[in-house]
Amino acid sequence: MTTSKLTVTDDFPPVDYDTWRQQVESDLKGAPFDRKLVSHTYEGIDIQPVYSSKDQLDGTDPMGVPGAVPFTRGAHPMGPIMCGVDQRQEHTHPDLEAANQAILGDLEGGVTSLTLRLDKATRAGVSVEQAEDLAGVDGLMAYRVEDLDELLEKVHLELIEVGIDAGASYLPAAATLAALWNKRGVPGESARASFGADPLATLAADGRLPMSMSQAYHQMAELVRWTKANYPKSTAICVNTAVYHNAGATAAQDIAFALATAVDYLRGLESEGVAIDDAVSQMLFRFNIGTHHFLAIAKLRAARSLWSRVLQACGAAPRGMRIHTRTSDRVMTQRDPYVNMLRNTVASFAGIVGGAEIVTSVPFDEASGLPNAFSRRIARNTVLILQEESHMHRVLDASGGSWFLDDLTTELCEKAWEIFQCIEKAGGMSAALQSGAIAEQIDAAYAPRAKDIAKRREGITGVSEFPNLTEEPVKHSPPDMDALLASAKKRLAVTSPTADAIDGDDRLAQCVVAAEQGATIAALAQRLGLQQESTDAKVIEPHAFAQPFEELRDASDAWMEKHGNRPRVFLANMGPVAHHTARATYAKNFFEAGGFEAVTNEGFADADAATAAFKESGANVAVICSSDKLYPDMVPPVASGLKAAGAKTVVLAGHPGDNEAAWRQAGVNRFIFIKCDVLATLRELLREEEVLS
Repeated sequence: MTTSKLTVTDDFPPVDYDTWRQQVESDLKGAPFDRKLVSHTYEGIDIQPVYSSKDQLDGTDPMGVPGAVPFTRGAHPMGPIMCGVDQRQEHTHPDLEAANQAILGDLEGGVTSLTLRLDKATRAGVSVEQAEDLAGVDGLMAYRVEDLDELLEKVHLELIEVGIDAGASYLPAAATLAALWNKRGVPGESARASFGADPLATLAADGRLPMSMSQAYHQMAELVRWTKANYPKSTAICVNTAVYHNAGATAAQDIAFALATAVDYLRGLESEGVAIDDAVSQMLFRFNIGTHHFLAIAKLRAARSLWSRVLQACGAAPRGMRIHTRTSDRVMTQRDPYVNMLRNTVASFAGIVGGAEIVTSVPFDEASGLPNAFSRRIARNTVLILQEESHMHRVLDASGGSWFLDDLTTELCEKAWEIFQCIEKAGGMSAALQSGAIAEQIDAAYAPRAKDIAKRREGITGVSEFPNLTEEPVKHSPPDMDALLASAKKRLAVTSPTADAIDGDDRLAQCVVAAEQGATIAALAQRLGLQQESTDAKVIEPHAFAQPFEELRDASDAWMEKHGNRPRVFLANMGPVAHHTARATYAKNFFEAGGFEAVTNEGFADADAATAAFKESGANVAVICSSDKLYPDMVPPVASGLKAAGAKTVVLAGHPGDNEAAWRQAGVNRFIFIKCDVLATLRELLREEEVLS
C-alpha cells in the first residue's frame, strides 16, 4: 500500500502563456496566430483561444458581488437559489378553449407564470368587425373580460403572474385583466401581472403606432401610477428588444437599444410628472437569446452593469435590472425541428446562468405552427431538467470569476455604451426609430452574418448542414379560423358598448368598470384615443437565419408534389472510396441543403463508367468528386464525357486553383468548395432547373 500523494503538478508542471504561445506558433508552421486561432464576434470583439490570469481585470473585485452595484453578477443577493427561476410560457392559440387546455397543462406540468399574446386586431386597438383579416392572427382571440375568464378558467390568478402582450392596447388590456381580478375576487395586493407597455417595440415591429408618442407616454404614466397605487406586485412597462434581435441585431446593439428605450421612457414619464424611482421600479427587461451561449451570458451581465450606470447618471436609487429571457425566433427552424430542442436548451441554460429572473422555453415546433401538447411538454421540461436535475440555479453567478466571461462582459459593455451614446446624440430611441437609423444599423450588422450563413461559415444544423430530405414534418391541426371568427362575432354581438364615458383624471378606473360591464379591449382603446393619431417608422423586418435555405427546400417540395420527384444531381465519384468519399459527402450535404436529391454511388474507375451511370440517373447536373491527386488526370475526360452525355451543368467539388481555365475548357461550369457562396450557387442551379422562377 502506497502512502504517496498524487499531485497533478508532478506530471504537468505549470506553463506560462509566453511559453505556450511560442509552442503554438511553432506548430502553426508560419500560419498567422491571429487568423488561425483568434475568432471574432459580429460586434468586432476578438475571442482569444485561451484565457489566463494575465487577463484578470484590474481591481480586487471589479465585477462586484451579486445583488450590489453594478449588479453585473446578479440583481439579487441570493438570486434564484431558493425558488428557482420563474418559468413563463407563452400562449397564442386563437381558440380560447384550446388555449385554456394548453395553459392548464403547462401549469400542471411545472410552469410558474404565463404570457398571453393577444391577436393583431386587439394589439392594434381595432375591433373584429373593423379588421377581420387580423382577427386570430398571431395571438389569442380574447376581446373582453368574459373571454379572459374563459381563457383562464380553473387558473388560480392569485398564485401566478400573468404577462400581457397587447401591443398599443396596453392600457385597455390592463384594465380588462383588472376587471377579471375583480370578478374572481383577487385582492390587489395578491394580483401579479406584467402589463407590458412598450410602445417603441410596437412601432418598430409594425412600422406604425396608432397614437402620438406624447399620447403613448401619457398612457404609460397613467398605467404606472395606477399600477403602483393598486397592484404593488405588478409592473407596468416592458422593454422588449426581441424585434431588434430577431432582425439580426448584435448583442451589443441589443443592450444599447434596451438602454436607449428605457431612457426614452424615463424622459417621457418624467415629462408626465412621474418620479424616476417610480418609473424604474415598474420596468421589466426582456431579451431574446440565441445559441451562442457565452455571448448570451455576457449580454445579460453587461446589460445589468450598464443599466446600473444609467440609473446612477439619472440620479435614481440603485436597482437591479429585472430580466426575462426567451429563446430567439431567429435561431429556430422549420426543417428538422427536433434540433430546436437543443437550441432551446442552450438558450435556457444561458438565461439561467446569466442571471435572468424569468425564462421562457420555446416549443421545438413553434416555427412551423401552433405548438402541440408534446412540444409544450418538452419545452417546460427543458427548464425543469436544468433546475431540478442539473441544479443550474443552485450556483450563484456560475460564470463569475471566468477570465473569459469577465473580459467578454467588459468588451460588450464598451461596445454597447458606444452605440447607446450615438443613439442619444441622435435624439434618443424614438427619434432614431422614426428616422430609420435603427433599421440601418441592424441591416449593416446583419449583412456580414447573412454572408456567413450563405457560405455556411455559420452553419444551421438540419438545414444548411446535414439536411434530411426524407424527414417527416411535425403534424399540426390548424384551427378553423372561419369558425372562430364567426364565434367571436356572435359573442361580441351581445356585448354592451359601455365605453362612452371614459375621460377625466381617473381613466383607468373607468376602463375597469366599463370592462366589467362588457366593453371590449378595442372599444376601450378607441375611446382612449387610439387610431386618432399615429407615429410612423421603418418596419424592423425579422430575419430567421434558416429562412433562405428553407425557401429553397419549400420550392423543392412544391416541385416534387407537381412532378413526382425532386430536382437531382448526379455524383460522379471517381476512383477508390478513400479518394472520393470526403468530397462526395460534402457535395451531398451541399446540394441537399437546396432540396436537390443526390444520386450517389460507390465510385467509378473511368469516365465511360461515370458517363453511363449519369445517363441512367435522370439528373441534369453532375458533380465530379475525387481527390486533388486524381483530378488532373480525371477531370478533363470526365467533364467532357458528362457534357456529351447531356449534362446541362458540370460541377467540380474542390477549389480549382491554377487549373480553373483548363477545367472550364474541358466542360466544368462551376466549382464548389469551403467558403464558396452555397446559397447563391443553389439558387442559380434551381433557376436553371426551373424550380425557382
